[in-house]
Formats: sequence, C-alpha cells, structure tokens
Amino acid sequence: MTMLEAVLEDGAENNVSGIARKLGVPVATAHRQVATLVAEGYLVPASYGRHVAGARLMRLLEKLDDKSVIANVAAPILNRVAKKVRSIVQLGTLENDMVTYRLKMGDRADTLFTKIGMQLEAYCSGVGKVLLAHLPPSARNSYLASGPFVPLTPHTIIDPERLSAELDQIREQGFAEDVGEILEGLLCMAVPVRNHNGHVVAAISVTQEAQSPNRTLPENLLPMLQNAANQIETVAFAALRPGPIDYGGSSMRALT
Repeated sequence: MTMLEAVLEDGAENNVSGIARKLGVPVATAHRQVATLVAEGYLVPASYGRHVAGARLMRLLEKLDDKSVIANVAAPILNRVAKKVRSIVQLGTLENDMVTYRLKMGDRADTLFTKIGMQLEAYCSGVGKVLLAHLPPSARNSYLASGPFVPLTPHTIIDPERLSAELDQIREQGFAEDVGEILEGLLCMAVPVRNHNGHVVAAISVTQEAQSPNRTLPENLLPMLQNAANQIETVAFAALRPGPIDYGGSSMRALT
C-alpha cells in the first residue's frame, strides 16, 4: 500500500507516526513521504498532525467518473474479443438519452458508420437498449414518453409499449440484440457493464454481418461478452466491489 492510499484509508484517525506504525515503515520515512504529498497538493494537513485529500487529488477525482474508468481499462479486453470473433466491438454510455460511443475496434471497424465520440439514438441499437433497460423506472418512463421514435429499418421497434416490453425482457435476460433495427443486414449483441455498486453505466457489443460465414453464433457470443464485461468490472473496481455480480445464471468462458 502506498502512503497516499494509507492516509486516505485511515480517514484522519491517526497522525503520520500512527500510520507509519500500522504500515511497518520508519516514522522518518513516512513523514518525508507525507510532506512530499502535501507539497504536491495531493494531501493537506488537518488537525493534530493528521491529513486529508488535497485540492489536486480532488480535481483529478472529479475528472475520473465511473464511465471514464471503464473506458480506460476496457480497450485491451475488448481488443482480445474483437480478434477472437473477427468482428466489430464497441463500448457505449448513455448521456442525455443518447448513446455515446467511447471505444470501437475490430476487423473492418472503419466500415461501420459509428465513430468514437459520436452520439446516436438509444432505442434502435443493442448498446442503447441495454442502457435504457437499466434506467430507473421514472427515467425510463420519461424516455418512452419522449417519442415519436423514427423507424430506421422495417425492423426498428418504434411503438412505446413494444419497446417497453423489449426493455423488460432485456433487463431480465441480461443482454440485448439488434436484428437489423439500425441497419438491415447487421446483427448486434450487447451486455451491461456495472460499476462497484452494481449500477449499469456502460454496455459492450459485438456487431456482425448477418450473412458472414464467420459469424459467431449467439450461444457462443453471449458468454464471451459477459466474460469480457466481468473482466472490465474486475479491473476497474476490484478494490471497491462489494461482492459477486449476478449474470442471470449464464455460464462464463475465458477468452483464450
């Protein structure tokens, strides 16, 4: 454990000497390290020789929300998925009822119309439907009442009641599918990514051409995506996660 972690975890209960004894390090070394952290703005002195988070650390934490943490750690994990399925893999989050695509990679990724940073309607994509399905009831009802929803293909679900039933099913089964709803001939499967409190804050997906001879079948793709989501959550929130995450009983498979 670093000195910064030790001071923050201590919660200003002990002074520097007390923290040094808990860590088993020389008191002089602990004082020197804390003094450096204070000089750099990561800690500030409190009462009786104790210290708390400083302005520089607080500014960094403000910039690093759960969505940013997930996007930062997800790239290498999703890259492995993309190589295995030889398809396009994406990660998206929900802002102002729109999907923001934060990661995109895989074979022929440049041929799909989405771009990193682009925002698209949520009701017609796998990623979007996962995120809508896990909104609080009041937010979800407000979204469903915000139509009309434009049909992008003959398969797009635009009726609010049908969409509501679809979202209920997605929340129960733990994944969403887009079968030609955003673009004919494309298939997409998406699963949620949760933060340390179990709240869905992102979704990851695999997009494939329906007629591709190399298409990964849904029964093989789902556990692969769920395993990737679990890896992302573990890396991003290992220190904070209170317990195991329930994926509705679906089996996990390693990405080998």
